[in-house]
Amino acid sequence: MNGSIRIIGGKWRGRKLSVLDKQGLRPTTDRVKETLYNWLMPIIQNSNCLDCFSGSGSLGFEAASRGAQSVTLLEKDKQVANQLKKNKQLIASDNIDIYATDTFQWLDKPAQKQFDVVFIDPPFHQSLIEKTITLLENNHWFNSSAYIYIESETTHDLTSYIPSNWYLHREKTAGQVHSYLFIREDK
Repeated sequence: MNGSIRIIGGKWRGRKLSVLDKQGLRPTTDRVKETLYNWLMPIIQNSNCLDCFSGSGSLGFEAASRGAQSVTLLEKDKQVANQLKKNKQLIASDNIDIYATDTFQWLDKPAQKQFDVVFIDPPFHQSLIEKTITLLENNHWFNSSAYIYIESETTHDLTSYIPSNWYLHREKTAGQVHSYLFIREDK
């Protein structure tokens, strides 16, 4: 059975979008999403956003609804990516780009674009965060003073590999999920 996500703010507020029922797909809850977008309110308008593991598209569609200039969604599972494309058509968005691709392959090249907001919310228990951060940094995918949102299982410790120029701006734990918002300063 398929589910849905709800856009909670902005021009598509209240819209429900279909989500495939796939193992490992964990849409960000409305409560966590509301907290995150309260944190991002000062900078989301006209920002360029990258969702590294888009899954349901919950974070990316919310960013587009709230006035992001552009949103790039990366999704490895082709069926899930196709559902994201259907949802994009449903809301008739012209500022969302969806790539059915492996995030590591996509990031493992010099950046063609730099981002103001980056979402790193990968499937849990697969150790994907550290490699994602390394590729983002090494290939210059960030604009100066970029915001980086990371969602991980509460048992995962990020402290050993967060770059020294990333400053923890906010954090919150909700159930088994720990959310972090970092601000990156240029070295």
